[in-house]
Amino acid sequence: MIEIWPAIDIIDSENVRLTEGDYDTKTAMGRSPLEAVKFYCRQPQVTRIHLVDLIGAKKQRPAEMDLFRQMIDAADRPVEIGGGIRSEETIRRYLDMEASYLIIGTKGLSEPDWLIGMSRKYPGRLMLGLDARGDRVALNGWLETAETTVTEMLDRLDGAELAGVIYTDIARDGRMEGPNVAMTGKLAGVSKWPVTASGGVRNGADLKALESEGVAAAIVGKAANSEAFWESL
Repeated sequence: MIEIWPAIDIIDSENVRLTEGDYDTKTAMGRSPLEAVKFYCRQPQVTRIHLVDLIGAKKQRPAEMDLFRQMIDAADRPVEIGGGIRSEETIRRYLDMEASYLIIGTKGLSEPDWLIGMSRKYPGRLMLGLDARGDRVALNGWLETAETTVTEMLDRLDGAELAGVIYTDIARDGRMEGPNVAMTGKLAGVSKWPVTASGGVRNGADLKALESEGVAAAIVGKAANSEAFWESL
């Protein structure tokens, strides 16, 4: 069965969702961050909680470390954290807080040799955050698009000891229109590491479609905030 990782995105200590990564589309999710952790930990299908520091991603440094410590303490499942992780010091601080996994995006995409080195120092604890517009890699909180393709990026990380790859199709994120099954499946077919889908997952049918393509896990954002999503599985 494909794993389900509900997402809790944070801006100014508030649980929010964006559409296509646009900070101007910020929508509050109703539950506080701690209430969201407890809600997701009541769902038996959840195997991991996915936390994102959106201001950290934008400002290139952590902005919600104290809140994330509380959320880790409140969770009875593994927790992964992304957003603004640009240094080994930040990696060590989050791991010392007992985060199970950390997501490295822009720093690893811009400096693959650095990520390879960090992944060897912390084997099986770092995830590559492979965010893209189409097949082009996006950087700095999705505010920039590089010329590098997602498959080229995987090639550059040959030798890394990653826990996995999270592929986000920005055009699908927050739109509730379904994930990019084809591209995620393509990456799952060529990646040396387990691939997780992010962006657009709506229901059990989307999860089954991803699973049929060899995708290991799915991050679910807006849909996971609804009781109906979990009841339908």
